[in-house]
Amino acid sequence: MRLEITCDDRLGLCQDVLQILRDREIDLRGIEVDPKGKIFLNFPELEFKDFQHLMPEIRRIPNVKDVKTVPFMPSEREHFEFSLLLNKLPDPVLSVDARGTIDIANDAAVLLLSDTRQHLPGTAINHWLSGFNVQRWLEREPTDPHTVQVTVNGAKYFAELMPVWVKDEHGATSFAGAVLTCKPQPLSSQWQRTGQHDAFQPLLGEHPAMRKLLKEARRMAELNVPLLIQGETGVGKELLARACHQASPRADKPFLAINCAALPDNVAESELFGHGKGSLGPHTEAKKGIFEQANGGTVLLDAVGEMSNGLQAKLLRFIQDGKFRRIGEEAEVAVDVRMICSAHDDLLDRVEAGEFREDLYYRLNVLTLILPPLRERKSDIPLLADHFTLQACQRLGRSLVLLTPQCRELLLGYQWPGNVRQLENVLFRSISMLEGDRLEVSDLHLPKMTAMQDNVAVDLEEGSLEEAVKKFESTILRRLYPSYPSTRQLAKKLGLSHTAVANKLREYGIGKQRRKSLKVPAK
Repeated sequence: MRLEITCDDRLGLCQDVLQILRDREIDLRGIEVDPKGKIFLNFPELEFKDFQHLMPEIRRIPNVKDVKTVPFMPSEREHFEFSLLLNKLPDPVLSVDARGTIDIANDAAVLLLSDTRQHLPGTAINHWLSGFNVQRWLEREPTDPHTVQVTVNGAKYFAELMPVWVKDEHGATSFAGAVLTCKPQPLSSQWQRTGQHDAFQPLLGEHPAMRKLLKEARRMAELNVPLLIQGETGVGKELLARACHQASPRADKPFLAINCAALPDNVAESELFGHGKGSLGPHTEAKKGIFEQANGGTVLLDAVGEMSNGLQAKLLRFIQDGKFRRIGEEAEVAVDVRMICSAHDDLLDRVEAGEFREDLYYRLNVLTLILPPLRERKSDIPLLADHFTLQACQRLGRSLVLLTPQCRELLLGYQWPGNVRQLENVLFRSISMLEGDRLEVSDLHLPKMTAMQDNVAVDLEEGSLEEAVKKFESTILRRLYPSYPSTRQLAKKLGLSHTAVANKLREYGIGKQRRKSLKVPAK
């Protein structure tokens, strides 16, 4: 039972109220005094006859204006409001005391730290986080916020630590602990102010192949020569190119990208080199091309292998001289840009097939980075999955979603033909359709990958053993080629020579360049 007493301020008024409760042997559970002239009491339910006599007795106290029952105490309302607001935050939020013991944890923090929903309050924060000693930081009684990278259940997060100082009525302050917020990326400028910003931070990966790649990329980013980035669709070639630009001396200059496969030859030439007034029609205005717009910066030519032969010749001339002519103009334009090219297949295969100029290939292939597909660095899948899950929850403005162990197993066992981009899109779509806070296997929308034994089934009832072997061989190559579109990649996968694989692909008509190479006009 809760009572609200409206009154005028008077010395000893609370004592009079408490005396009545003592005389009637009522167990007081709580009392709150509002400076605006209200006293709130919390005590067990009373029999009607007892309550009937209590109310008039309190009203007879001098300066008491009114007494009525209320459904809750002010502190109870504040507590439930605080809990509701805190649990609606998509980011994991923790409050720790000065010794590093967790006081409060919202639902997102519980799901992130303990998938069994273990009770977090009362446990040490260092039990759940690694990579940074929070308790040692608290011992210094810091006054400024601090952002640091931590590891939670094998995933990397950025923890924003905000110290809590309590001020008394005399202005004296006491250190009371800190509030910690986990984020998938550093959202506050404090991280940059500490000088810890890394241009390659968005490229997540702990696999040795990724560590080696990023180590090489950091060195190559500083060099002012062309860079070729190769990798399958969705591995993050443009993300790596942007990181190389941000880590280079050209970081404060423009970074512009163009997809060479998405534009016809005449449009691509205009986009790259620009055109003069009236050159494309009587009413067209002069336009600067990508190279001219990015002067001093970096240009990414995505899918450079799809560029036509005519455009390849003009690009080669520009790389050699650093000059070009806009369409419809005679004057040469000189610009200073760094060239980064990306290709989803092996450009050398296109050179051998006569689809890409050999001299241009060696001009572009000064430095090379090859991004491994996701299936070759499966140990990074949990890290990426946790990152994309938290990112999706933030974008959708919902509480954190937990990936069940069975869901993680499915993600690890999948081949990911679309690589990192496919993983991100699958998780975002699944989470956007999810009603609860746990992502099960049934919630994942993944294209089914047919088992190898179903793909290589061979009918031995007809034909010779040699024909059956060829069918079997052809089926395997057709199954693997989309994931390993380069003969060198496929040869490495199968443990064969590059020449042997190229001959077999040509024999079975697998791959675009092989089909074209069969159509050689007779002399």
